[in-house]
Amino acid sequence: MKPYSDSVLNYEKGFSIIINELKTPVENSICYYFDYDARSYSVNMSFPHMHMFYEIMILLSPKAYHFIAGKPYSIINNDIVLLAPAILHQTEYLPGPPSDRIIINFMVPKHLLLHPEGYDRILSIFNDPVPIFRFDLERQKTLFQLINQLTELSHTVEDPAVRNMMINNKFTEFLFTLYQMRNENLYEYNSERSIKEKIYTITNYIQTHYNEDLSLAYLADKFFISSFYLSHQFKLVTGFTVVQYIQQTRVKNAQYLLLNTSLKITDIAEKIGFSSFSQFNRVFHRFCSMSPSDYKTFYNENAMRVNAPMMSTKSNL
Repeated sequence: MKPYSDSVLNYEKGFSIIINELKTPVENSICYYFDYDARSYSVNMSFPHMHMFYEIMILLSPKAYHFIAGKPYSIINNDIVLLAPAILHQTEYLPGPPSDRIIINFMVPKHLLLHPEGYDRILSIFNDPVPIFRFDLERQKTLFQLINQLTELSHTVEDPAVRNMMINNKFTEFLFTLYQMRNENLYEYNSERSIKEKIYTITNYIQTHYNEDLSLAYLADKFFISSFYLSHQFKLVTGFTVVQYIQQTRVKNAQYLLLNTSLKITDIAEKIGFSSFSQFNRVFHRFCSMSPSDYKTFYNENAMRVNAPMMSTKSNL
């Protein structure tokens, strides 16, 4: 691994560390996943998602946006994003070259810890009002050298059991150091949002209120923006019209309910916000090229399942 330009961190694209797979029941899982990679504007997620584990993102590229619980945050290189379990979030990378970043996913059940209360105290930083941390160069050096030492351990310690233990200890030291530095955070949240950020706040609202009576006029009124301007900007930012986005969100939730519940199709139509079964059937066919009943039959016969909307299922953790 080599030092990254404009960062204390060492970086090697494609490098990863995986300690244990995520098991069932999850409360018995100790697992880590370190992912050194890049993401481009073309793979930006259309929908926010959540995890059952903790996540840390360290951006190495100049700028990106992170939307956490519907709130937009502008981030720059060396910023640290902390995401607690079950928090809706979404990253938007900017047009241009792919954005380099480091993702750390981890889960350490409290009943497997020697000092669970102390660990709880350290993890409280994931619930700070502003979950973005930005430090001066001196503190970056102190903090990021621990990550560099951790990756060095993955290369130099041959015994897997000893290596995993040492990585766990070094990562705990990283969390403790971050906890100690929490009052030195230089990040300031800017409440003046661009129209692009406002559109993503609206998409998050649609994601969490899709079963309600939503319309362009209703959203424009609720978010204090003209219907014409919202319609135009929404299409530019998301690639969808407001109606298409609402319908797509409802269909994704319908897919999950069709394959993972015993609800009648007519009940699903009502539950996800369609005013009539005929409208539901028509919209579903437009997005899926088959009726809801055919969809349920086909995927059940092929033993396939659709994940719950907004839930991440990273396979290698």
